[in-house]
Amino acid sequence: MAAYILRRLLLIIPTLIGIMLVNFTLTQFVPGGPIEQIIARVQGEGDAFRNIAGAGGDTQQQQSEYAGARGIPPELLDQLEVQMGFARITCTPAHQGEPDLKSPECHKEKIGAVERFLIMMGNYLRFDFGTSFFRSISVIDLVVEKMPVSITLGLWSTLIAYLISIPLGIRKAVRNGSAFDTWTSGIIIIGYAIPAFLFAVLLMVLFAGGSYWQIFPLRGLTSENFDSLSLIGKIKDYLWHITLPVVATTISSFATLTLLTKNSFLDEINKQYVMTARAKGLTERRVLYGHVFRNAMLIVIAGFPAMFLGVFFGSSILIETIFSLDGLGRLGFEAAVQRDYPVIFGTLYVFGLLGLLVGILSDLMYVLVDPRIDFERRAG
Repeated sequence: MAAYILRRLLLIIPTLIGIMLVNFTLTQFVPGGPIEQIIARVQGEGDAFRNIAGAGGDTQQQQSEYAGARGIPPELLDQLEVQMGFARITCTPAHQGEPDLKSPECHKEKIGAVERFLIMMGNYLRFDFGTSFFRSISVIDLVVEKMPVSITLGLWSTLIAYLISIPLGIRKAVRNGSAFDTWTSGIIIIGYAIPAFLFAVLLMVLFAGGSYWQIFPLRGLTSENFDSLSLIGKIKDYLWHITLPVVATTISSFATLTLLTKNSFLDEINKQYVMTARAKGLTERRVLYGHVFRNAMLIVIAGFPAMFLGVFFGSSILIETIFSLDGLGRLGFEAAVQRDYPVIFGTLYVFGLLGLLVGILSDLMYVLVDPRIDFERRAG
């Protein structure tokens, strides 16, 4: 098993590089970049940058690279390119001191896409993800700042989904075809068909003062007086705030996991070894949880990494917007719109790495649940 894990860990490197390379290549064909975004902001604010950077020459040749850059000093565009890693300052040996574009011995040198990718990956291997172009904060600090919302939605949604779906799926499998199975299947199908954001709006209208009852708060993870509350008060306030967004996030995963569990158990219950166990006089509970459970849960465990990462790190921008939560979903959307490349690629690298590691953890869970599985022997 150790050799198998080592091989999987070594495969993480080329896989992660491939993920980053594909996404980096795609961004090269997307119109508009971070500098174009800044130019658009500047033109919307009049001469704000002219006041900050000072007056400068207006060389049409230097400004022609960026459509709509009229009125912006070319020196400022050069500084932005250097600051964002699209160019570097190169000086002659005669230059003394720090590289400076104002010095006649220094000039701007463009950095090609291949070199920028290699520089980026070199920094990422050292877990140096740089600073956001538009927020003046490191990518790591920015992700940590938004993480509480994703932790809240992902952790509680996954926990609730598994605590409800697995027992319910087992019960539906045991009572397959009964009235209980029929009406619970109807509820599950309805829950699966309703989009999470639409269900969130319904919850808000019903229970957050929209048109009926004012039971739960409408925004945020905590109240304004959270710091002054006692420990019990903080726990109650936290649970009070997260109830609606967690329920809205759980609805689709709950339905999928319940049907997956039911079908998995039905498939195992009809196998020969279950009939043999019953013929030996074992109780139904012993047959179900002593023999069927271990085999049926394999497919549920196989889907755990995708579900965990999908809920934990795939925060919905719509859910966050509806309940006024500032999490990773909104961060990713804003980074994509603004072309904030350090945030886009930094989070992609971290989440891609976590996804690959969780995949290895899933294999270990397979072996833990069923020791008969030997990945190392199969690989050989």
